[in-house]
Amino acid sequence: MWLFWTCVAKRLDQASSATARGLYLCQKKHSENLIESGSWIYFADNVMGGISVGSSEYVIVASGKAIRLYGEVSTKNNGGFIQVRMPYSIDKLEKYKGIKIKMQGNGDEYFLHLRNRSSRLPWQYYHASFKSEPTWKEVNIPFEQFKRSSNFMKSVFDPSSIKTIGIVAYGKDHTADVMVSELEFY
Repeated sequence: MWLFWTCVAKRLDQASSATARGLYLCQKKHSENLIESGSWIYFADNVMGGISVGSSEYVIVASGKAIRLYGEVSTKNNGGFIQVRMPYSIDKLEKYKGIKIKMQGNGDEYFLHLRNRSSRLPWQYYHASFKSEPTWKEVNIPFEQFKRSSNFMKSVFDPSSIKTIGIVAYGKDHTADVMVSELEFY
């Protein structure tokens, strides 16, 4: 299924704009900033017939590089999402309690989607929300806050088997605009 998603997605590190080229590894407090080091891929609900329109790009902010997700989310035609997602795996997550993000946005609610071994179908994931604000804000999201999207998944999220991490705008008709400059395990 992963091949299906990547064939319709645009890899940010292969984009033509200068702000979207190249990814660099950044270490901070012994935790990897996944905004800097990840291979983020943008895609929207049009992979399944939806009509949401958006984009993503890397932008330079005071603290370094951020990823910006923006566009028009539409629930028409069974749609309702835009997102950036990256593949991820790590062996020893037991020392971490959750995910820390630093973000700025238009005041709307956004989501982190985590997929793991329980997420077999494209619409299966664990999600937690965060509310953006016009000023930069740091938010800690404990793993316990991630809820399953389907009753066919394990009820308790297992962070040791993470396959992908997504920053998502979904679920309602709205204008999305959020920047994330840090995404790390804490």
